[in-house]
Amino acid sequence: MKSYAIERELVHAPSVLDDFPSPLPSTSSIVVVGVGYVGLPLAILAASKKYRAIGFDIDEAKISRLTKRDANYITDEEQELLRKQDNISFTSREDDIWHASAYIICVPTPVKADHTPDLEPLKNASRIVGRHLSRGSLVVIESTVNPGACEDVALPILESESGLEAESDFYFAHCPERVNPGDVKWNVRTIPRVIGAIGEESLAQAIALYQNLLDAPLQAMPSIKEAEAVKMVENAFRDINIAFVNELAMSFDRAGIDLLSVIEGASSKPFAFMPHIPGCGVGGHCIPVDPYYLIRYGEKNGFEHRFLLTARLTNQKMPKYAVRRLSHALRQKKRLLRGSTVALLGLAYKKDIPDHRESPALEIEKELRAKGARVRTFDPFVPKLSSEGTLEDALQGADVAVIATDHTFFRALTPENFTRAGVDIIIDGRNCLDKKAFQESGVTYRGIGR
Repeated sequence: MKSYAIERELVHAPSVLDDFPSPLPSTSSIVVVGVGYVGLPLAILAASKKYRAIGFDIDEAKISRLTKRDANYITDEEQELLRKQDNISFTSREDDIWHASAYIICVPTPVKADHTPDLEPLKNASRIVGRHLSRGSLVVIESTVNPGACEDVALPILESESGLEAESDFYFAHCPERVNPGDVKWNVRTIPRVIGAIGEESLAQAIALYQNLLDAPLQAMPSIKEAEAVKMVENAFRDINIAFVNELAMSFDRAGIDLLSVIEGASSKPFAFMPHIPGCGVGGHCIPVDPYYLIRYGEKNGFEHRFLLTARLTNQKMPKYAVRRLSHALRQKKRLLRGSTVALLGLAYKKDIPDHRESPALEIEKELRAKGARVRTFDPFVPKLSSEGTLEDALQGADVAVIATDHTFFRALTPENFTRAGVDIIIDGRNCLDKKAFQESGVTYRGIGR
């Protein structure tokens, strides 16, 4: 296959290949299947580029809220764009998505209770798109999947449902999503992307579309499988490095070594070191999930990913480790966790966003309750899961506090915020507080690795 690599220094990604088709005209319709954390920003972006954007989802309640422009899980900038666009609509009716120029599938790809991949959402989305696919349309899978899933799972369904053949009747590509929730700089429009396709024509069509959507470089991959593998490797890389520092944290806590100080020192090396910060667990819908897709894919091919599995197991036990840190701090004061009142601050998996999917804070809460503690929860970004309405309500009368999310609001807290409420033990699960200030105040401070 001819390589269509685009120079990385091209930020605005103009058409650089003479044999590429022109981008879809602005009169074209783009259907985004699945309007969650990935699909909704993409649909808004398409509308901002003057396409007729249709957000499709089987969740009728979500569609009702989006039709009213109620979307609290996207950035303020994206919400403002959504309110301004009159060429974007939302529907749960399949009759509304006939004859689109492009279908972009952005459904979740979770894992089951036994950590095996759950591709049912992708299969269902492929059936829906296949039933409405027209000749000349482009289908792009953005959902994160293991190598082989696009061609072995989604594509046969699309062809069977439509009666059409990929590359000769319609175009088929994979452009794995890349989002960084809460990041103003790196968003769906500005993050570089990779694309793989079933053939040269499909690749050309997909790149032409994304060139028009993004203000970011694109890199064409020689195959769909390699594009699928890119996303797997990205998230496995993060999981492994976080597991490394988490393991160091558990070791250095016993040795009385401040790991954050060590990481700062190691970061002075100008090459071959990338700092990662330990914490009370890994959350979100990517890092705790995607490595399992790679692990199961390896098993299918007769290979055991021991390294990836070890990293997953290490990161999974960090919420319980945070609770053990708390229990140990209490025992040093001749108190027990059972019967203590714990203020759990933060329920989102990441700072300054409302997303609590796979959040380690929820595992910490579960473990605390299992140990007999009374738990109060507060997160200004996740009020629906918070038992308390304010920070003061959560802290007043509590025995200890656990920081599980490093929201900017929590990072600004001082020892006085806790001592006024009678809290004398802090477990900083995100290492986001001023350790020295808390120690000097007489409050018992424990971080993860410090």
